[in-house]
Amino acid sequence: MTIYSWILNHIKKNNSEFKISFVIFFSLIFIIFFLRIIFYKNNQDALDYSNTNFKVLGLNLPTNLSFANEKVPLNDFKIKENLEKEFFENKSWKSSAISLFNKVKKWFPLIEPILKQQGVPDDFKYVAVIESHLSNVVSPVGAAGFWQLMPETAREFGLIVNDEVDERYDVEKATYVACKHFKSGYNYFSNWTLAAAAYNVGIGSIQNALKKQEANSYYDLILNSETGSFIYRILAYKTLISNPKHFGINYKINYGSFFPAFKIVTVDSSITNIATFAKQLNTNVVILKTFNAWLIGDKLTNTEKRVYKFKVPKNNNIDLSIYFNDVFPQKINSDSTIIFQKSDTVSITKDSL
Repeated sequence: MTIYSWILNHIKKNNSEFKISFVIFFSLIFIIFFLRIIFYKNNQDALDYSNTNFKVLGLNLPTNLSFANEKVPLNDFKIKENLEKEFFENKSWKSSAISLFNKVKKWFPLIEPILKQQGVPDDFKYVAVIESHLSNVVSPVGAAGFWQLMPETAREFGLIVNDEVDERYDVEKATYVACKHFKSGYNYFSNWTLAAAAYNVGIGSIQNALKKQEANSYYDLILNSETGSFIYRILAYKTLISNPKHFGINYKINYGSFFPAFKIVTVDSSITNIATFAKQLNTNVVILKTFNAWLIGDKLTNTEKRVYKFKVPKNNNIDLSIYFNDVFPQKINSDSTIIFQKSDTVSITKDSL
């Protein structure tokens, strides 16, 4: 006798007790089935790796990852594990994606042409992203600016760093210095990936690691945690910015010129009071320092008669909100279109100040 026949036989006998048991049994089966559906859906939703509605579509890596046209070997378990850690375990960087995209719109059009002009691969723009999130931040160890240059490194490559002027906050000048640093690493290693890693920890440290570990590739090295994740983090940000849909973010980054038209004012003498100087230029200190973030003091001592160039917006009634937080130095804890529209130059001599 089949189970089905047995059940029908007992029902025909009008066994009320069995009928109740039968209803309870199948009710429990239905409840269990319903709960399994709910929990399965919740587990799927758990693939949300951000603090917003952005969802990772799956624990998959792009199939053709490369940095500066140097292919990433994905046939190694440890490499894939390191990549997955940067792609899927870090929640905070994806939660601020829209803010980052807005920064990219403003600053990549300034950085990209300089990299191209200097013969540095375009992928190095992502170094600025992971170093500073495209902001003039100051690290606990004293590195500053978009490219997180140390004072001695900046001076070595010709930037002025003192109590009144810190050209690490001049995005254009700092980008040129970063390019020199990248090319120094490439000239030594003949490999852009190792050059990028050397930017983080120094050419000597990478050289010693390659020698001691008898390796010839970044991906074969065991390094400190920061340098060891440096390239993997670059690759994660590169994917986020160049292909947001990989992370389920439906957003298209349209480059544009976000900076207002301005004139260049050249100064070859000292300025005793920046506020008075700003008034003479028909602007104010906040606007002047927003577009000349390298000017960190309230005066400019210029006994050497250096030529300083100030960017002065033609329109003083501008919304500073999209520039202010990016360029003013902030402490942190343990586009192909040129942005600036140069139009005319005004020279200010000692007699006019």
